[in-house]
Amino acid sequence: MNQLAEKFSEYFHLTPAAGAAAPGRLEVLGNHTDYNEGFVLSCAVGQNTAIVLSPLPGTQCRVMDFRENCEMTFDLADMDAPPPRNGCAYIIGMMNEMRKRGCVFNHGFAAGLESSVPLSAGMSSSAALETAAGFALGKLFNFSLDKAEWARAGQGVENNFLGLKTGLLDQFSSIFGKRDAIIMSDFRTVEVIDTLPLASGYVFVVINSMKKHHLVDSDYNVRRENCESAARKLAAIYPGVSTLRDVTPAMLESAADKLSRMELLRARHVVNECDRVKAAAAILRAGDMKAFGRLLYASHESSRVNFENSTPELDYLVELSRTVPGCIGARLSGGGFGGISIHLVEADAAKEYASRVCTAYKLQTGIDAEHFICSIGDGAKIFL
Repeated sequence: MNQLAEKFSEYFHLTPAAGAAAPGRLEVLGNHTDYNEGFVLSCAVGQNTAIVLSPLPGTQCRVMDFRENCEMTFDLADMDAPPPRNGCAYIIGMMNEMRKRGCVFNHGFAAGLESSVPLSAGMSSSAALETAAGFALGKLFNFSLDKAEWARAGQGVENNFLGLKTGLLDQFSSIFGKRDAIIMSDFRTVEVIDTLPLASGYVFVVINSMKKHHLVDSDYNVRRENCESAARKLAAIYPGVSTLRDVTPAMLESAADKLSRMELLRARHVVNECDRVKAAAAILRAGDMKAFGRLLYASHESSRVNFENSTPELDYLVELSRTVPGCIGARLSGGGFGGISIHLVEADAAKEYASRVCTAYKLQTGIDAEHFICSIGDGAKIFL
């Protein structure tokens, strides 16, 4: 934050008046369960997005992205226009959500931002930017929300401004993350219901397939529609069902002939994924990391076969994880359709493991994969 403040002051010749940082996240287990009101295990990571702000007279807003070394501008009078195709979309979207909740933007501002969260990789760079911007703008314009409502505002950016029917997982993880712990969230009650330690001696190695996913352009919305139509059909058979969260595997299989093939496959993934999350919570409390690793592998296989949101590159990274010493579980993480895989690895072996997997991946695909040995960090904070 200090380095960002110095860059900002040098570029704009202004002193920052507000600043915040928000981390990216890892979806540890619970793939596409959030918008089905299910359960998710997630964590905030050490990589984050930081933003500092200073007021400007008039209605112009200037945003300098120091990572991309480019300046973007917009005017407060134009916030209802279609979103621009740059990072300002997330800032404008958050401002629109804040306006709906009563925030008044009565002057422009200069903003500087930096990020170590990889773009379009599945670590939720968008939620990190939305959250950091929201917290900093709230400080600058003397506006506050409770944490759950900040998460809903970030979701509103995706749903209402960008047209993507995402759930709350990304923003929730970025806001509620706890250092060195995995959080378990219930997306019906919209709360963190458990905080689970990751056993010492293990870390998450994140390996980016480098096949960027752009969820707005993917089948994400179609997957959600399949889940919702399956839930409606099952609700007609089983009283009390409102979402797939309410369906057990036995109920689903008994009603399989009432669903289309796509509805059945998508529902099978979500229903069993919710069960895997609940099982994982007990396993993590018991410290049985090998059993936890087996759940990660089972989740990926379901993503590959049932939800069909994996890719050949992600499948190969998970396949490699079974052959390189040190790993006890791996899966795609995030929306899928590209992006990252997460690998639960013995800490002492992590550096060598990542090197060997990335070398084998390049030999097979010709792609240089990014990798990160991830610390588990705290959630978003206001710093200025």
